[in-house]
Amino acid sequence: MEDNLIDILTEFGYPVLRQGSLTPDEKYPEHFFTFWNNDAPDHSHYDNSEYGTEWNFDVNFYSTDPEKTYSVLAQARTKLKENKWIIPGQGYDVASDEITHTGRGLRAYYLQIQEV
Repeated sequence: MEDNLIDILTEFGYPVLRQGSLTPDEKYPEHFFTFWNNDAPDHSHYDNSEYGTEWNFDVNFYSTDPEKTYSVLAQARTKLKENKWIIPGQGYDVASDEITHTGRGLRAYYLQIQEV
């Protein structure tokens, strides 16, 4: 599901990075997405078998333009929902390590059903 998430976010034309992957020497891109896989538990066991996986990601957008911080993440929320991702809520503020950037995040879930 990580590849699916990256593919969807890449459509916006901004870099998509694993959260925390920039080295201290690297300059922040002007606008970019980050993601982090919080968990991927099995979903509902029957007869000692799971029928799927519940993927749980944080998706963040950082920008030097505070308006973009909100608008691009809102567009990403819509696009993820169109692709069967579950996005509870409208998002939340996230801290930035750079004074030039603001950040906004959301939680993204995907229920991947196993083929039988």
